[in-house]
Amino acid sequence: MLDGVMLLWFVLTALSLLYVVVDIRATPEAPVLKWGFILLTAYTGPLGAFLYVLGCREPLPGLHERYVATRWRQVLGSTMHCVAGDGLGILAGALIASLLRLPRAADIALEYALGFGFGWSIFQSLAMRGMAGGSYKRSLSITFFPELLSMNFLMAGMVPMMTFGMMRVPAAHNPFRPEFWFVMSMALLVGFITAYPMNWWLVSHHMKHGMITVRPEHKSQDETTDKSEHVHHAATERADGHHTQSNPLTDRAAMPVSTSVLTWMTILSWMIFGLGLSVATMFGGM
Repeated sequence: MLDGVMLLWFVLTALSLLYVVVDIRATPEAPVLKWGFILLTAYTGPLGAFLYVLGCREPLPGLHERYVATRWRQVLGSTMHCVAGDGLGILAGALIASLLRLPRAADIALEYALGFGFGWSIFQSLAMRGMAGGSYKRSLSITFFPELLSMNFLMAGMVPMMTFGMMRVPAAHNPFRPEFWFVMSMALLVGFITAYPMNWWLVSHHMKHGMITVRPEHKSQDETTDKSEHVHHAATERADGHHTQSNPLTDRAAMPVSTSVLTWMTILSWMIFGLGLSVATMFGGM
């Protein structure tokens, strides 16, 4: 039974990934978010392709700004960006831990460290430094807490699902077996779901970006003259001579989150992560 389910899943994932890779080239989205949807589809198969079509793909020429301005689509872009970047580090950590036969606690610690390190330093800060005035150091500072909060909620969902799957499917401990990648896909899918509420809060408080429309400059002027009325984070704030894009990280209309609120949200995120670890312990995997 499981073999049949996995075969169907991997076939659908391959077809979904092929579709997104080909189709997304015509979508006026930021390159880093395009790569994010490609990675998300590689992790979550047909669900990733469905979310791309429903949440990002331009329905008609010139409508992308209006289409993605909806709050839930902005949050989708934020959550997808988190899962795509962190997922690479998490998968690398799980692969290394399996090959070295690390204890479960060490496995999770390695996955967290690599997931957060890659997601924060590369997929968030490095890829988005242009939205912080070109300063990588400033980008690191701006994205640290949003990445931490989102990562904790992601891992809160991933760890129990991953532990449960590996307990029920012994072959899932072997990275050379398809069961390993199937269980990790399911874990990332659950992690996406649990990270979504925190990303809603982060986008609502202008601490993370959502979708970012990027067009050739002449198109942004001729085809989307009312863009500023519809983009979630106000108007276009940056032009590089070739493209224009919204810049939510430097939105001057955004109200800063107070230190006390940020502290409590950080505590909450660790509590949720701890709850996830407790559930995993119930499965006997810690």
